[in-house]
Amino acid sequence: MLVSIGSRARHRAEPVHGIVHELEIDAEQATAHAGEDGSRRLIEVASVTLTHPLRQSPVESLDPFDRPPEHEITWTDPVTGSTGWLVVHTLVGGLATGGTRMRAGCTRNEVADLARCMATKTAAFGLPVGGAKAGINHDPRSPEALGVLERFLSDMRPWLDGSWVTAEDLGVAQSDIDEAFARLGLGQSYHAAISRAADPDRTLQRVRDGLAALAPDGVPLGDVIGGYGVAQACLGTATAQGWDPRLTSVAIQGIGTMGGGAAWYLHEAGVPVVAIADAAGTLFCPEGLDVPALLAARDHYGEIDRSTVPADVVQLPRDAVLAMPADILVPAAVSYAVRSASAPDIRARAVVEAANSATTPEAEEELAARGIPVIPDFVANAGAAAWAWWLLQGQVGTDPEVSFQRLRTEMRGKVAHMLAEWNDSGVTPRRSAWGFAAANLQALAGREISIP
Repeated sequence: MLVSIGSRARHRAEPVHGIVHELEIDAEQATAHAGEDGSRRLIEVASVTLTHPLRQSPVESLDPFDRPPEHEITWTDPVTGSTGWLVVHTLVGGLATGGTRMRAGCTRNEVADLARCMATKTAAFGLPVGGAKAGINHDPRSPEALGVLERFLSDMRPWLDGSWVTAEDLGVAQSDIDEAFARLGLGQSYHAAISRAADPDRTLQRVRDGLAALAPDGVPLGDVIGGYGVAQACLGTATAQGWDPRLTSVAIQGIGTMGGGAAWYLHEAGVPVVAIADAAGTLFCPEGLDVPALLAARDHYGEIDRSTVPADVVQLPRDAVLAMPADILVPAAVSYAVRSASAPDIRARAVVEAANSATTPEAEEELAARGIPVIPDFVANAGAAAWAWWLLQGQVGTDPEVSFQRLRTEMRGKVAHMLAEWNDSGVTPRRSAWGFAAANLQALAGREISIP
């Protein structure tokens, strides 16, 4: 099944320093969307203005990316009967990027929502690529899983050849993607972009060298750059709010790749990480945890060995992390961790979303009413996606400091802009970010990516 949307915005908004403050969108983009209760509601997109009354509700505000995807394919595996989807929310220069996930119970709506989120991320960072996502409703632990994945990618080959760049996601390892691409004769999962280079073989080697680059601590740069971006979002929040980072406490829910990386780089910057939660519970120390020791004590599943935890660290239930006395809360574990039921208990002065959709719209509205800003996921956790496309374009290479400096500058600049609008006019950070993301997307219309 193929679904396409119609005309684009007719009014082009030129960004000022990468950001515009008013955006008009063609009224033909008025579309029907499904509400959370399954009902249909009509969203009219005729004019979006980014100056609003104090603490405007993020629930009532308008997401310019909340529209039907440009392309959608539903797939059925001929062997197992499993269903999969490729949803391309936006194409920029004929390209879209987004991972491939596999889990039992995966749904079309889940994939479409993640594709929309990816489109918002790439636009927020002005990347010359649209957003997509693929998902397969199949247990990744089953013996048939690799075969299902390869058949799915084989049938998506027309997209993989020229338009869709994919990578690992939930339930799918990058090594599985790479093996499938090799058997399909596509080389690497960036194939659709690399094939546009004048010398694809040379570009492929350059990209592989960048992916193999190590951070100063000896960990592959690609494994930690996302967490580094979250840490910079936290540091940018502290700076924008006039807080001394060395006295700004942080609580982190989840210590996987994103949360663990954020904890490491915050600790390295001298920021006290006072609480960390994994699946086994919350660890709290008001003076700050020994983050390197705790990360070193994680097992294969990302849980900290409690036998290594010092006696002065308080051990609490898993969800207690949300109510810890910390200046910044970083939900980095699961979607919708912060809900209306838990929002009143949050004691943080700001929330930085490291997990996708970490805060429900209703909870975000309640937090905004209390004067607690939420730095949205599509900015805070977009570091890895942005870095990958900077690497493809030759804007960063094997020197990790160049990558860190680029991400540090971009992340802090975006956070500073969002919080300036929040502090000056009451515009929520999410609404502010929607504004510059939509402006960037319009500015990129018709642009072709340059791959050296």
